[in-house]
Amino acid sequence: MAKYKKYNYSQTVLLPVSLSDQLMPGTLEFAIHTLVEERMDMSRFDAKFKNDETGRKAYDPKVLLKAVLLAYSRGIIHSRKIERACKENVVFMALTCGQYPDHSTIAAFVSSMQEEIKPLFRDVLLVCEEMDLLGGTEFALDGLKLSSNASKEWSGTIGDLTRKKEKLESKVQQCIQEQQAADQKEETAKTDKHRRRKQIEKLQKQSKRIADWLSENEAKIGWQGKEIKSNSTDNDSAKMMTSHGTIQGYNGQALVDAKHQIIVQAEASGDGQDHHHIPPLIDSAKETMQALEHGEDYFEGTIFTADSNYHSEENLRKCEEEKLEAYIPDRNFRARDPRFATQERHRPKKDKKFTQDDFTYNQADNTYTCPQGKTLRCEIKNMKQYGNIYRRYVGDSSFCGSCEKRQLCIRKNGAKKYLVVLFEIQKRNLSKKMAAKIETERGRKLYPHRTAIVEPVFANVRINKKMDCFTLRGKVKVNIQWLLYCMLHNIEKITNFGGCVATT
Repeated sequence: MAKYKKYNYSQTVLLPVSLSDQLMPGTLEFAIHTLVEERMDMSRFDAKFKNDETGRKAYDPKVLLKAVLLAYSRGIIHSRKIERACKENVVFMALTCGQYPDHSTIAAFVSSMQEEIKPLFRDVLLVCEEMDLLGGTEFALDGLKLSSNASKEWSGTIGDLTRKKEKLESKVQQCIQEQQAADQKEETAKTDKHRRRKQIEKLQKQSKRIADWLSENEAKIGWQGKEIKSNSTDNDSAKMMTSHGTIQGYNGQALVDAKHQIIVQAEASGDGQDHHHIPPLIDSAKETMQALEHGEDYFEGTIFTADSNYHSEENLRKCEEEKLEAYIPDRNFRARDPRFATQERHRPKKDKKFTQDDFTYNQADNTYTCPQGKTLRCEIKNMKQYGNIYRRYVGDSSFCGSCEKRQLCIRKNGAKKYLVVLFEIQKRNLSKKMAAKIETERGRKLYPHRTAIVEPVFANVRINKKMDCFTLRGKVKVNIQWLLYCMLHNIEKITNFGGCVATT
């Protein structure tokens, strides 16, 4: 007969554990512990507490921050799971000294760090500088779009949400009438009544939530002065196009130093378009470096790269004002690059759209003749756009609507096609200047550095740290969470490249 070792679950086992021995030098948890204890000024949190004479003792912010950073490093982002890890994982126990704050305490701590998060981020960045991890000569900027704690279902303009509310109210009335009709026939089972009642309560709750939101909020206006879609769950978030489809989320921006991929500035934005992100981010980065006792000209003359999503007049103007050696290509730069001539997607299309060169100008009567021989007359003489003056020439709707080459004509909607011609340059065309700069030998050599500088940062955050969504709502709280992840990324760089963590 087989023999097995006996076991008894009622026995008591004493496990001697030295908490300090669990934090081994060279590990990320050791770096988190040392930096929080000795290099980060946690006294900033003291003013929040009023329990010096009366009241219960609070958890030390050092303990909470260590637990959150370690949890984020292991892909644990939800507060309930962080609480569980503090009770079950020996490394978490070592960092928290056996304390296990509940999930509400952890969530409230993260959400309330609005005033403290940036100074803490700078404390870590200062350690990076002391360890010579910052090059200060080349930077790259990019954004990571992540889903927010909000649903696309509750997005729309004020009109869309109003119609959605009315539709829900109509559905409630319909369900009530169906229930009353069924009650009169006395054929409805108790389970059906309970199900229909739950459905009515759910619809009423959804309708009330939209009604309450509409009574407290106004239309959301975008950069172009037009109304954009709001979201009744998290109005700071926005619909964004990503490689994984459309999401309701935020755009996490990161400015990265090239030497060791240290994030020098980060900010979460509710704008999926990158046309306006460079000015505020550069200004914030200058403030950060001044806090580290650098001058206002820290970024002057440095190499700055960003992808074509950042190619806008506003962004290019800011780069010029700050005297950055910027390389920000337009969307068609690869089509002009001979190195990509063999790639199908960058080849010129066979049915190429007409351009201004295909139209003939008639100086005598100030008109243009289209490739089909029809006349476009001047409709607007002085149209200001991007600081320059243009003239608009319009065709006849009776001809344009039935033209056989309409699909090849200039890209303008409507029955009438119109041609916009530059008449007077009132300022330099920064876009053309940048396009010429990108096509130089130096430009083609430096721009690809962007991929190697900033893309691995997002790969580390999203893949290694499993940061695939924001769990908080509102730009302020989401920005805290984004900065915590960026801070964690820098701490990991200190662990990997900085050697022993410096102590005071």
